[in-house]
Amino acid sequence: MNLRTVDKENFLEVLSAHERPWQESYLAMYSSQWKGITTDPDLMLIPIDDHVVHRADGVFEVMRCVAGRLYQMEAHLSRLERSARAIELDLPSDYPDIRELIKATVLVGGEKECLVKVMLSRGPGSFGANPFDCTSSQLYINVVKFEPPPREHYEKGVSIITSKVPIKRSYFANIKSVDYLPNVMMKMEAIKAGVEYAIGLDENGFVAEGSTENILIVDKDENLKLPEFERTLAGTTAKRILELGARLVDDGSLKQASFYKLRPPDLYEAREIFLCGTSINVLPVVQYDGRKIGTGKPGPIFMRIASLLEKDMLYNEEILTDVGFP
Repeated sequence: MNLRTVDKENFLEVLSAHERPWQESYLAMYSSQWKGITTDPDLMLIPIDDHVVHRADGVFEVMRCVAGRLYQMEAHLSRLERSARAIELDLPSDYPDIRELIKATVLVGGEKECLVKVMLSRGPGSFGANPFDCTSSQLYINVVKFEPPPREHYEKGVSIITSKVPIKRSYFANIKSVDYLPNVMMKMEAIKAGVEYAIGLDENGFVAEGSTENILIVDKDENLKLPEFERTLAGTTAKRILELGARLVDDGSLKQASFYKLRPPDLYEAREIFLCGTSINVLPVVQYDGRKIGTGKPGPIFMRIASLLEKDMLYNEEILTDVGFP
């Protein structure tokens, strides 16, 4: 086998020799490794000996930039810090500037509609499992184009199944760790089954969450129900939807909006089901495990919630952070 030797002199030439179309949506990256921002996807790299790579030793958050403003940035950063504390990960030296670094990276990316992924890693140091081998934690910020699900998913609804993949235990379920292997397997399971999403159950048969989505239902008694966060990640979008749902309680469209323990039969009999998350907003579910949900079409509460969430993302000055686009 004839293999070329790659060194500092020819590295970029070798790296650029092959097309990588999946990188077309990559806008910008900040790395505390070199204290700067790049717009070249070929340079958006993390050292192989960073423990986030070979031990999944790190935490992350994903937030939306909508019309040039970051939605719920403070809520996302608060959860990021909670996750870091939970795994005893020291905040990187540049973390005090995190807000300005996020805004600067978005500005360099140049797109007012984008997703921002903030990752804290244990840092490079060895290929072992000992976290104390790492000399300092690291911060990586990636900005990519926002690519929503197809419009028909919102207009016609999506199908989901019950996943057979075991979910994380409570302690780890509430940490937004980069270890997403169960989530990846759930998504694979859904695609192989010919549906868009899969929903996990805990060992007692209670509904948990999807691979990257929370789930809510409207029952026959007009109650908006969200599975408790004991075995699921406390979704920022899900919490906000529950708060917005309180408005529908006030105007009589709903009787209650609260946390519940739910099992699959509760979902089969639901009037409406919807999924929510940072990258999808809120999506109507019209079929679950092959059973039609409600009328088999997106329902009125979904439409009200979707409208309230859209307005919240555009006009709620209390939870929007201006990036500084001209």
